[in-house]
Amino acid sequence: MANLLSAERISLTLGTRHILDDVSLGIGGGDRIGVVGRNGGGKSTLLKVLLGTQLVDDGRVTRVGGLTVGVLSQDDRLDPAATVAQAVLGDLAEHEWAGDPRIRDVLHGLLGGLDLAALGGPDATVGPLSGGERRRVALARLLIEDPDLLLLDEPTNHLDVEGVQWLADHIVQRRTRAETAVVAITHDRWFLDAISTNTWEVVDGRVEQYEGGYAAYVLAKAERARVAAVTQERRDNLLRKELAWLRRGAPARTSKPKFRIEAANELIKAEPQPRDDVALARFATTRLGKDVIDLLDATITVGDRTLIDKQTWRLAPGERTGIVGVNGAGKSTLLRAIAGQVPLAAGKRKEGRTVQLAYLTQEVRELERVAGWTVIDAITEVKSYTMLDGKEVSASQLAKRLGFSGPRQQVRVGDLSGGERRRLQLLRLLMEEPNVLLLDEPTNDLDIETLTSMEDVLDGWAGTLLVVSHDRYLLERMCDRQVALLGDGRIRELPGGVEQYLQLRHEQSRTPDARPASTSPSAAATAPTAAATAYTPAQQREARKDLARIEKALTRAGEKEERLHEQMVAAASDHERVASLSAELRELHDLKDELELQWLEAAEIVG
Repeated sequence: MANLLSAERISLTLGTRHILDDVSLGIGGGDRIGVVGRNGGGKSTLLKVLLGTQLVDDGRVTRVGGLTVGVLSQDDRLDPAATVAQAVLGDLAEHEWAGDPRIRDVLHGLLGGLDLAALGGPDATVGPLSGGERRRVALARLLIEDPDLLLLDEPTNHLDVEGVQWLADHIVQRRTRAETAVVAITHDRWFLDAISTNTWEVVDGRVEQYEGGYAAYVLAKAERARVAAVTQERRDNLLRKELAWLRRGAPARTSKPKFRIEAANELIKAEPQPRDDVALARFATTRLGKDVIDLLDATITVGDRTLIDKQTWRLAPGERTGIVGVNGAGKSTLLRAIAGQVPLAAGKRKEGRTVQLAYLTQEVRELERVAGWTVIDAITEVKSYTMLDGKEVSASQLAKRLGFSGPRQQVRVGDLSGGERRRLQLLRLLMEEPNVLLLDEPTNDLDIETLTSMEDVLDGWAGTLLVVSHDRYLLERMCDRQVALLGDGRIRELPGGVEQYLQLRHEQSRTPDARPASTSPSAAATAPTAAATAYTPAQQREARKDLARIEKALTRAGEKEERLHEQMVAAASDHERVASLSAELRELHDLKDELELQWLEAAEIVG
């Protein structure tokens, strides 16, 4: 494909910071490029250079004639006096947008339907909208305009799991013209992997370029380090742990990440699992005992709305659960009720005697008291040493693991960025040595490098973990199970993970009056609810036979997969042989996915 835009040997210095240093790159037709890098590293500035609003000191940026460019920036440029319809549709006549399936898809995917009811109707003005709603309006307008080159700065901000899924599908399926391209800055690793044909990393004035999305980027970056003959200590780093998780996935989930990293097999052969769940659960039990926090027949209300209706949830020692759900369903309120900060309208909350709870909220006001302190002083106020992964860790060591280098530990808290304040909040909580940790949207304002560091730290933390997040990758990475709030007052177990949640929401959207059958997490594994399907003893016996058969087939498939990986490593220099083995491996993955779905169906019948 021909280049739509080229940057040749561009350099840019802002103040004393060298943002770009002799960088050359190109954007071709059909490219979908994800841009990653640390906060403050120059990603947004690079987008401004590509847009032409930021001049460079040296080099040049050229575009093909007639190229249209649209940008979603982090600055709000909407006219507050305009109606939502005007802001989104501009001067388009009703018959123009109503008759265009692409525009209708954007309106439905981002604004809740053709009548824009989600934002108060087409005559509502932009001014009173929340920041998230204004962001959706700006994104919808840009996608409807459909420029040749889309420049997106954190497009998934304020989008829930469904919104991120929709946007990824829209970009991949609707942006198919050969003369179009997308460049997106994102910290959402699932989104990055779903849309990207290439990944750019902005680091130290350079733009490192990789083929593929996040999984391929992690693999290529680790391989570059290996080829450069780095020390064994550097080989044993976060990238290798991340690869180990990407390669192995979670065995109990039906919906694995779409990416497969066959080539990483040799690189991570000796790498242990990111965390030893059995050992952590055992340690968590010794710290917590059998009783953690129970919500018994609990009802939670806000005003005249019932968010949770007569649900029972018994948290287990070492449980790692992600909570997903529609906006307004009560995810944060549920966390506060578990923490004891919201009284139950009915039912009972029980807390074990040994519970030491820590709660990361979405607010950073708690740091105002220490705004004049240095980072290290704000941490050591809590404690100077803590236990992590069975080892004593100093406040300074833990701070370094979460991105606060030695000099950065001496910065005043009031001078920190939003992402740094978020990290400091988590650090102070971890220094308290809690055994129950509640995290409400922990990924806010964090870059990918910091996210992987946070996950690495929590891999070695033994306790009960509950996470509310729209970050699909984080939920799959950090949690062993997911539950959903679908707005019907119930807590729904998701053995199929986020993919099952999206399927349930799709079914719910087709039958909006239907209340999906649901069970509370404590009861899901033991007995069907009154509304559940009743199966005959003969059906259950047959299902048990199916389970045994499927489990044997999965074992055989796993053994065959290992053999194929070994053969691919041995035939690394024979491209035709590797291609043949790759095709065989893809068929095997499809078979395993189908077997896992069959296993879940049989398990549901067995009960």
